[in-house]
Amino acid sequence: MCGIIGFVGREQAAPILLDGLARMEYRGYDSAGIAVRSDTLGLQVRKTKGRLQALSDMVHGGVDLEGALGIGHTRWATHGEPNDVNAHPHVSENGSIALVHNGIIENYMELKEQLLRHGVTFASDTDSEVVAQLLEYHYKECGSMLEAVGRCLRRIEGSYALGIICSDYPNALIAARKDSPLILGFGENGNFIASDVTAVIRHTRDVAYMNDGEIAVVTADSIDVFDSELSPLEVEHHQVDWDVSAAEKGGYPHFMFKEIMEQPEAVRKTVSPRIRDGRVVLDDVRLTADYVRDISRIFIIACGSSYHVGMVSKYNWERLLRRPVQVDLASEFRYSDPLVDRRTLVIVISQSGETLDTMAAMREAKRRGARTLAVVNVVGSSIAREADDVLYTWAGPEIAVATTKAYSTQLVLMDLIGLYLADLLGTVSAEEYAAIVAGVQALPEQMQQVTDRVEDVQYFASRYFNHDSIFFIGRNLDYAMGLEGSLKLKEISYIHSEAYASGELKHGTISLIEPGTLVVALGTHAALFDKAMSNVVEVKARGAEVLAVTTGRFREKMSKTADAVVVVPEAHPILQPSLGVVPLQLFAYYVALHRGCDIDKPRNLAKSVTVE
Repeated sequence: MCGIIGFVGREQAAPILLDGLARMEYRGYDSAGIAVRSDTLGLQVRKTKGRLQALSDMVHGGVDLEGALGIGHTRWATHGEPNDVNAHPHVSENGSIALVHNGIIENYMELKEQLLRHGVTFASDTDSEVVAQLLEYHYKECGSMLEAVGRCLRRIEGSYALGIICSDYPNALIAARKDSPLILGFGENGNFIASDVTAVIRHTRDVAYMNDGEIAVVTADSIDVFDSELSPLEVEHHQVDWDVSAAEKGGYPHFMFKEIMEQPEAVRKTVSPRIRDGRVVLDDVRLTADYVRDISRIFIIACGSSYHVGMVSKYNWERLLRRPVQVDLASEFRYSDPLVDRRTLVIVISQSGETLDTMAAMREAKRRGARTLAVVNVVGSSIAREADDVLYTWAGPEIAVATTKAYSTQLVLMDLIGLYLADLLGTVSAEEYAAIVAGVQALPEQMQQVTDRVEDVQYFASRYFNHDSIFFIGRNLDYAMGLEGSLKLKEISYIHSEAYASGELKHGTISLIEPGTLVVALGTHAALFDKAMSNVVEVKARGAEVLAVTTGRFREKMSKTADAVVVVPEAHPILQPSLGVVPLQLFAYYVALHRGCDIDKPRNLAKSVTVE
């Protein structure tokens, strides 16, 4: 969601803040602002609706704002429309306190009404300003900024990552965190807070991850961390091991295109350390054969593209494990009174490891006795720390809002986990086990073959980009893969797009097919290819144009009916979606490019959804 950056040190803060915010633009936002404190001018606050460049132009790249202590924010609107007033930072009534906030204050109306009765005047419609005004109220009471923060946090309910500066404290900023990510950065010329490590990687690789309920006091020379009772804590330092160039475009026109092209290498990094001597080795997982045999049910919980990974995995795991697998949207799971107990294994999938709905669902599963295994990309993230077991995808930073390489690495890692569990259960033959392992090892090279032929997909996108409604159809794994292809298209091109199980067409959806409607027909699942072909014939009879994705084995058959065909290499059936999804990602990219869309920062979307 929103981006937070804070700095205190021995350099001018504003340019550093603006650079940090620029590196988090991918998170999604609709306004931006910074606040800087100086000895001569006090708190200087500048904020504006719209793109970060407008804010940068307003302060001439930060040169206009003197001071070495400041906070910055890019806001994605939740309370109050996107405008200059509702943008962060928010300032207390007397102008002494400025703060930035990610999350949702659930009891803000109750607190606001109390403050209004004390004569406090509010400027914005946000829940975040309530925290600024409440801080001022308690600061006047106790005279200590740290104590005021502690009192304030004991009263607010909800989620928050806070960065706070006060005109009376020239050398320190205060940070606090609950259910919304916040890191601490230890630099040579100053120290940082940020909601994402990409914001500080240019300045430091030495970071610590704040835990729920913690408060930090950050100065130029030190960072002190306290618990909710203001007792001091020790922090664990982590070294960021990826290169700063991984968060830059490197000559590509868009981050999304770069990350599509990085998928072969990302999959290789995910797979290679986990296959040794022809066996899947998951060193970080503590699942015994006795425990796995006792599992009665498996839940896969996720949101968005990660949910689609779960849909593919359901088909594959039920085939391999012969155990029931249920895929639930994280936002629905904890409200459904789920049938979870100690014999339930719950897999949670999240790219950021901070997705609030997924985190809450995981906590509910643990409360009911389930064992949890997290598949995440970000080391040290909240979900990674709280799960019973965690496996990292090692995809590297993903900057584009629409996920590609995070999806692909999650998918192949779930295939490895499924094979590992099947081996413990004895439900997979030695021959199939070896075939799947060999297929996984071949995936990076096969994916490279697809990315090397982008021109084919680029041409088809140029033919079909002007359609206003597009349907994806497929059966079994092709249906699950189509869900992700459809989501990619609607995310970045704003075309109405839906994915349907092909067999459901006749139960209502086919009424939407008319002459000229584009249907993307997926026919990569060999076992059901003939069924898939019958559905292609069905939509063609209603006048649809058909763009098909299939393998070389079925190209000739598909070409007799479809208007255009994209061919992908053939793999073991459970691995085929890893190859089929790549042209769907490229199709979405090129369609959006032809339509002139802002591909890396699609409207209304955020990279990491940390509010419910």
